[in-house]
Amino acid sequence: MVPATALSVHPLAHRHQQHPARRGLEPRRRITMLSRQNPEADAAAGTTPLYLGIDFGTSGARYALIDRQGAIHSEGKRPYSPVGDAAGWASSWRAALFQLIDDIPPTLRPSISSISIDGTSATTLIVDSETGELLAGPFLYNESFPDALPAVASIAPANHTVCSGTSTLCKLVSWWNAAGGGGAAVLMHQSDWLLWLLHGQYGVSDYNNALKVGYDPEAGAYPSWLASQPYAPMLPSVRAPGDPIAAVRDDVCSQYGLSKECVVCTGTTDSIAAFLAARTTGPGKAVTSLGSTLAIKLVSKVRVDDARFGVYSHRLDDAWLVGGASNTGGAVLRQLFTDDQLVALSRSIDPAAASPLDYYPLPRKGERFPVSDPDMAPRLQPRPDSDAEYLHGILESIARIEAKGYNLLRELGATAVEEVFTAGGGAQNNKWTAIRERVLGVPVRKAEQTEAAYGAALLALKGADRRAGVAS
Repeated sequence: MVPATALSVHPLAHRHQQHPARRGLEPRRRITMLSRQNPEADAAAGTTPLYLGIDFGTSGARYALIDRQGAIHSEGKRPYSPVGDAAGWASSWRAALFQLIDDIPPTLRPSISSISIDGTSATTLIVDSETGELLAGPFLYNESFPDALPAVASIAPANHTVCSGTSTLCKLVSWWNAAGGGGAAVLMHQSDWLLWLLHGQYGVSDYNNALKVGYDPEAGAYPSWLASQPYAPMLPSVRAPGDPIAAVRDDVCSQYGLSKECVVCTGTTDSIAAFLAARTTGPGKAVTSLGSTLAIKLVSKVRVDDARFGVYSHRLDDAWLVGGASNTGGAVLRQLFTDDQLVALSRSIDPAAASPLDYYPLPRKGERFPVSDPDMAPRLQPRPDSDAEYLHGILESIARIEAKGYNLLRELGATAVEEVFTAGGGAQNNKWTAIRERVLGVPVRKAEQTEAAYGAALLALKGADRRAGVAS
């Protein structure tokens, strides 16, 4: 068992290893504590079971501690410490994990019944399962390994989600070819590795994270075309998100004042955790994330996968969560307007009136979804004299792209959208919400909870219930 604070990190030289983009990381170490929604619950520490969710995003980590009713008792966040090379990411994540646990008020820690963690999809590490040493990576979600794509495409079905240079499988195959074999090596996703620091068992993942390595969540197994490969022994065992794995290690419990009854549960990806936070799981229900880019996720009775459009399905209990993403979104707005301008100009917009302006708002050349042309160029002309009319045209054009996305999912066989919940900064603009409701033709509302850490906490709650069901 490897001590939580002393894991060695020695990356194997890799011909494709590169310095990942910093993506806005700040060189600061202070904790930012968010508001406690239930301060009176602190007095009940030790009597009310609490459930801890931790989100590892692209620029920092955040935790949410909730009770059975979903009320937040404590939450906080940490930026990642500065990173010098690829291996530094693992050290930074590990530090953030234990800093966040230490940031939880000591009176609440003994009440934590279960823990779950989400991480960025397709962020991959190669670990020695005998020593815990990090052999290679982390390879981040946006790092591409096109050298492995021909080998992956030769074994996977056409248009499979692994047929992308950024997929977990391409990262694994590229490393395997360069390293010449695996030995005791095991593949871990970001959240797998972080959870392992808490429970100490190798090779456990969930079917959301495992999707981009080729796991078939419908069959509940790795497909034969993958299981027959020489690197298949490196693949983790797969469980449902929120499944109990094991109790928190004794040394972690002792150091941080956690109960020895606290159980660690399988995690999920950050986007799935953010969807779960909205607490809407019926077929036809959807969540649109309006951040720097636009992402849509729809609960469907039918599984839909098509790599041509970047569309793939995650299993969501007995249904499917079908999603896709566009490069349009808030990044375009920030290139053109300040926050104050957006607020002021939006007041002049009549959301009931359709804008005649037809744009394709992209921050740069290139699109992911829903069009099939990856070389799509930004189209933001002609610009009218009125800035309010210009903003109206851009907001409406982004709404049209969102509508095209949901229409494409339906054309590919998914359940038709019936209601859309909104997450991200765009959810704050009521005029935009009204425009989108008119363009989409379905009710659109702001999600009450949008933080992925909250969704991870809901998974921890689910894991505690599953554990109780097994025990009973």
